[in-house]
Amino acid sequence: MKTAIFPGSFDPVTLGHLDIIERASRLFDRLIVVILENSEKHATFSMEERLTFLRSNTAHLSNVEVAADHGLTVDFARKQEAVAIVRGVRSVKDYEYELDIASVNQHIAPEVETVLLYASPEFSYVSSSIIRELVKYGQDISAYVPKDVTEAFVNR
Repeated sequence: MKTAIFPGSFDPVTLGHLDIIERASRLFDRLIVVILENSEKHATFSMEERLTFLRSNTAHLSNVEVAADHGLTVDFARKQEAVAIVRGVRSVKDYEYELDIASVNQHIAPEVETVLLYASPEFSYVSSSIIRELVKYGQDISAYVPKDVTEAFVNR
């Protein structure tokens, strides 16, 4: 059984994230979407809220699991016996960042590959930080995030 992980902060999860999850779930027998705390970011949603959003929006994918962790991505991948770390890439800027991270991960854990999936064109400009900025200025985000995330922002 080939396991992959898809790490991120998912604050909030976007339709672009869900697109990558669905596509990656077709490539691997088991996909673990793991929320990793980013020490440089202040989260809008709690870990439990983000876990709930991801679980509810991936429930239809029988080979997808959702987890949380507080360490290095590559260490989580090893613990799960994953063969790959899936990353979504929207732009050249993302690619350059992911190349550096993949190089370090390859050095630490050569048995774990990094697989880059390019964002679908309709999601290539959507990021969690853009969503938070739109919310800050009262803009409609329903075209970019799942319904439960939109409702959570409205209820805040």
